Amino acid sequence: MKKYVFETRMEVRDYECDIEGIVNNANYLHYIEHTRHRFLKTTGLSFAEMHSRGIDAVVARMKMQFKIPLRCDDEFISCLNLRKEGIRYVFDQDIYRASDQRLCFRAQVELVCLVNGRLSSSEEYDRAFEPYLRGEE
Repeated sequence: MKKYVFETRMEVRDYECDIEGIVNNANYLHYIEHTRHRFLKTTGLSFAEMHSRGIDAVVARMKMQFKIPLRCDDEFISCLNLRKEGIRYVFDQDIYRASDQRLCFRAQVELVCLVNGRLSSSEEYDRAFEPYLRGEE
């Protein structure tokens, strides 16, 4: 595994699997969203609190690659790196099966901020993400 600014472990639950016994593809979106929310907490920001102040980070674009499937009870490591391109925050997110560290899923997620419903930059997000954007973790 390469180096990431944030990693978290999770486990596949049985109801997340389809009839083939593998994780349904939509659940990977839940996994990476939950990872971004956990990361946000480590920066001192709360997604819900930011929303209550009229600042919403929303997904603008997503590119996904499914590599090998996760199965029921698999433990996995969800990882992310972060960069900023203009007003977009770009999260490079990977999911590895913990047992053998094989890459299962890869995504590039672009977020933008809406401040009171208008596309804008957010000083709060910029400040919170600054150490990670510089690689100072």
